[in-house]
Amino acid sequence: MKLILSLIGVVLLIVAAVYFLLPADQLPSFMPGHEAGVARVHTKHGIVAGVAGIVLLVAGWWFGRR
Repeated sequence: MKLILSLIGVVLLIVAAVYFLLPADQLPSFMPGHEAGVARVHTKHGIVAGVAGIVLLVAGWWFGRR
C-alpha cells in the first residue's frame, strides 16, 4: 500500500510540474486542459495535482509507519 500511494503521489507531482511549465496548447492531448491556440498555463490544475500528490505521499508515509 505504501509503495502504491507513494508512486501515485510522485506521478501527480510530475503532472503538477507539467501543468505549471507548459502552456495549454503544448500539453499532451490526453491531459485535461489541452486547448489548441491557448498560451496560458493551467494554474488551478497544477495546484490540485500538486496538493493531491503531497497528500498521497503523506498517506504513504503514514501507512508505512504501521
